[in-house]
Amino acid sequence: MRKILFGVIITLVVLFTFKYCGDKQEDKIVLKESSALIQEQIKNVGKLVVTEGHFSEVFTYKNSKEIFGDYLSAEKKAIVVVNADVTVAYDLSKIEYKIDEATKTLQIISIPKEEIKISPEFEYYDMQADFLNQFEAKDYNDIKDTVKKSLAKKIEASDLKSNAQNRLISELSKFLILTNSLGWTLQYNESTVQELNELQNLEGILY
Repeated sequence: MRKILFGVIITLVVLFTFKYCGDKQEDKIVLKESSALIQEQIKNVGKLVVTEGHFSEVFTYKNSKEIFGDYLSAEKKAIVVVNADVTVAYDLSKIEYKIDEATKTLQIISIPKEEIKISPEFEYYDMQADFLNQFEAKDYNDIKDTVKKSLAKKIEASDLKSNAQNRLISELSKFLILTNSLGWTLQYNESTVQELNELQNLEGILY
């Protein structure tokens, strides 16, 4: 009787050991699959999040050159019409993150700053120049620099950057939905993100 009881106990121990090891192996497989799925999702959203805008402006360019001191001056001027396409983008392929399988945590370490690209087209009208003060390459470069500085101020005052940030938040929300569905935790700058509205609150501290 003791031998039979001993044999039953040994059998149960062996079965529980196999089941425990099998469960642990299955947990590891699920963990690896979850980690791979998160990395794939980050890779999939590694595209540019772009907001586009268009600006038009008219500038009057004037330049006066003194000749023989104050006795004589030569002027040149032009009306410049500028049409510029502007894009604000985030290259999410440059996002820095860390996956901790032990704690089931996706930590976003840093997000690249927005990239602003200005593509202006210039049209010159009513160009007038004295013989001793002709238009040169420097004049066109000065005009382009002035225009770009002016457009940069207009972009700051517009809603282009805020629209681009909203697009960025929309992309980041995919990480939150995915991690929540897998039972993982999403962190940004060591702060845990649990709700979509918390991502909106991160908008002011993304950098």
